[in-house]
Amino acid sequence: MKKIVYKNYLLGVLLLLFAFNSVDRLALGLVLQDIKADLHLTDTQLGLLTGIAFALFYAIVGIPIARWADRGNRVTIIAVTAAVWSVMVVLCGAAGNFVQLLLIRAAVGVGEAGCVPPAHSLIADYFDRGERPKAIAVYMMGGSLSLLIGYFLAGWLNQFYGWRAMFVLLGLPGLVLAVLAWRSLREPRLDKADAPDGIAASPAPQPSLREVWLTLWANATFRHLLFCFSAVFFFGYGILQWQPTFFIRSYGLKTGELGTWFAAVNGVSGLIGTYAGGALASRYAVNNERLQLRVIALLFSSFGAIYALVYLSPDRYMAFALMGIATLGAAAANGPIFGAIQSLVPERMRAITIAIIYLFSNLIGMGLGPLAAGALSDALRPWAGDESLRYALLALCPGYLWGGWHLWRASRTVNRDMEAVQTAR
Repeated sequence: MKKIVYKNYLLGVLLLLFAFNSVDRLALGLVLQDIKADLHLTDTQLGLLTGIAFALFYAIVGIPIARWADRGNRVTIIAVTAAVWSVMVVLCGAAGNFVQLLLIRAAVGVGEAGCVPPAHSLIADYFDRGERPKAIAVYMMGGSLSLLIGYFLAGWLNQFYGWRAMFVLLGLPGLVLAVLAWRSLREPRLDKADAPDGIAASPAPQPSLREVWLTLWANATFRHLLFCFSAVFFFGYGILQWQPTFFIRSYGLKTGELGTWFAAVNGVSGLIGTYAGGALASRYAVNNERLQLRVIALLFSSFGAIYALVYLSPDRYMAFALMGIATLGAAAANGPIFGAIQSLVPERMRAITIAIIYLFSNLIGMGLGPLAAGALSDALRPWAGDESLRYALLALCPGYLWGGWHLWRASRTVNRDMEAVQTAR
């Protein structure tokens, strides 16, 4: 019973850490228009600020951190990096120009790189294959919770106190969570290391980066999942970071009202969809990753079509309703996809596998997606005027079909590749 209680507590703490790990990115998207006016920036500069400046460091630093996580104390890694990103988010409020904010955002990326890969690896140690889709879905609900916090709280904080005070107040909770993780979470590897002689097996040597890459690349399912993440992150982050600005420009909403709408629509839909996807997969498709991936492929394809209608809507209310439907379906993919990845790779490659996926998907997606959307908006301005951002985001929506196609291809090989990994173990 105590073990079950601790596992749930572990998930709860990691969920909250993940929520505040991405709050600042959502808040930044919400206040782009205010930062643009305050620091006199262009849309292309804003795209650079929200994209490659953060993603380059987030993705690259994630590799050595994940290598450390595959052999070291993951609780220490999570706690220390949480403290780093929290301090850097606070410092965002002190930036006086574009270059300063660019450098601070890069430092935020370094800290936030230490959250997700170690957490996925830690969860996989406490939950078996059949439990992982639901357990990881619970963890990934932190992303939806960040929508509630990041949009609602950040929107009103910005409207009442300005974007600088907003960043200071959003960074402080991460410091509290860093101390909580440090003091209350346990690294299971330490329990094994302290076991009496003859009980704990000696840990297998950590594979080299070359061996990791060759092993993963030989796995056809992993290749398609990697391509899927890269495509979906490119189009998805391009849309996500500019979505608040679109509603401000096209519908004249204030950040407080907009944050409330986004928290209600994206946050609640994301929470429901993420939990439902993991729970349904663990109940009706347990150990059946092929069925899970095929259902998600269909959801991703429909998601792209519904999202396109958001930017063709005649009023804000229809746009918000369509966003809620699309987010519900897209969020359902989180648990099954990440659960399949953790079961698809050897134990000593779990954290580095997530880091490699994030390396490519963040450099391509988070790094270039917002920049591409901003540059496309600037390019369309002579033709579309103030509605140029609407058409730039509309042009990105079909990209989800590309991601869905790779998921379908992954479903055709996942059983074979899963059996090969189980046999090797």
